Order: sequence, then structure tokens, then C-alpha cells
Amino acid sequence: MTTPTTNTPDTTDTTTRTWMITGASGGFGRLMTERLLERGDTVIGAVRRPEALGDLVDKYGADRLQAVRLDLTDADSVRAATDQAFAAHQRIDVIVSNAGHGTFGAAEELTNAQIERVISVNLLGSIALIRAALPHLREQGGGRFLQVASEGGQIAYPNFSAYHASKWGIEGFIESCAQEVAPFGIEFTILEPGPSQTGFAAALDTAPATAVYDQTPSGDTRRMAETGGFAWVDPGKVVDAFIDVAGVSPAPRRLALGSGPYTSIKTALESRLAELVAQRAVTVAADA
Repeated sequence: MTTPTTNTPDTTDTTTRTWMITGASGGFGRLMTERLLERGDTVIGAVRRPEALGDLVDKYGADRLQAVRLDLTDADSVRAATDQAFAAHQRIDVIVSNAGHGTFGAAEELTNAQIERVISVNLLGSIALIRAALPHLREQGGGRFLQVASEGGQIAYPNFSAYHASKWGIEGFIESCAQEVAPFGIEFTILEPGPSQTGFAAALDTAPATAVYDQTPSGDTRRMAETGGFAWVDPGKVVDAFIDVAGVSPAPRRLALGSGPYTSIKTALESRLAELVAQRAVTVAADA
């Protein structure tokens, strides 16, 4: 009898895999790299500074952890690192697009440079990684791509407009691209964790506050950020879920992580659907 497939992660899966992870030197990427190496997997850590992984290379050996230089703001660097990784390994089972950048400030408080940076890293860099990997994944007969977005790829908060633009953008790109490459056995999962205390908040590129926004939702969000008033997720549990979902077949298109993201995304989707249904008469009247 054939066992039916489900979308429930098999946490007893002991299959060893080869992974390529961007941003492997910090945050979720570093923790995920450590967990994978502990369980016997092989990791290619794609980072701006390969020496940042030196301690793990010393501990596990260069045959288990390969550090390659990758700068997501440079498409040539992304392709070179990806080609190098596939050339060094017979197969890469899972690619994790984890590296990211955050901006914080009302839309008119942000500078052009801040907006261009977050779009360059989170959107254009992630697209470059996907495009560089696809020929290799096709040639090897398939593979899994995990894109770390956030709940901010489905909902939006004040002061994160540029960040949300990058995350909503990469989710839309993957929705289309996943349909194109499904016949080649290439699957995508978009990971949507809530905020975690991995250093991301401290690294936010924050615009100076302007008085005109003080008594607005923007000002409220700024004060909440200053007091750490977010609903945090556990980084270890999040990373374990990242690893588990790579073994789920068929791959779920999205995986939200945390009670905060569950509630906020559910509320946003229900509100969006209710508005669509309420406007049905006007909507369908536009048919030719």
C-alpha cells in the first residue's frame, strides 16, 4: 500500500543533505548551520566574510562546511558563489535564501540610499540567487529552495514600508517562478517567522524621527520598537521548523512561525477577502 503524502513535518527524518545557506554567519543562518552540522549534514555557507565561519570550519572540517564569499548586492558575486558551490558538490539538496537587511522609518523619513539598499539585498539579491541556482537545480533533477521572508511578506506595519516592499516583492516573484519550474522538480517554501532576538532589530537601518509623525501610528511603532514590545519567536524552534519543512513533500508554499504571525496574517487575509467579496458587484461589472 502506498503511504499518502501529508504536509506534516517528519521530525524523525535522519536523511543527510547538502545545504547552501546565505547569511550563514549570523542570526537564523548561523544557528541553522550549527544545527545541520551537528546532525551530520554538509553546508555551504555563503557570506560576505568567509572568515566569520572559521571556527565552525575548524570544528567540523572543510569537507563538511565550505565558506564561500557572496555579496547579495552584486549579481556577479551571487552567480560566482553559486557556481562555485555546485561545482564543489555532486548535489545541493536545499538552498536557503536567508541573508537580509532591514530599514525602519516612515516612508518620507527614509533616504533614497536606505530604500535602495533594502531592495537591493532582500529583493534583487534573492532574485539573483534564485536565477543563479535554477540551471543547476534543473540539471541535477530538482531540489528545494527555502526563502526566508517574514510575516512582513503578508502584512504591513508602519515604519517598515521599504522592508515590506522587498518582502512582498520576493513572495510575488516566487509565486510566479515556482509555477515555471515545478515541471523540473524544483519546489519553493516561503518562510514567514515573526521577530526574534537574533540581532536583526539592533541592526535595523533606522531613519531619524521627525516631529510631525510623533503622534501617529508611525510614532507609536517607533516607541514600541524602543521598548522591545514585539511578540518574539524562539530562534531555536524557528530554525528547527526550517530544517523540518525541507523534508515535507509536497513542499508547502508558505510556513508562518509564531503565534503573532499566525494571528496577524490570518486577520489580514480575512480582511482582504471580506473587502473583495463586498466589492464583487463593482468588480465583475468591469468585465468586457
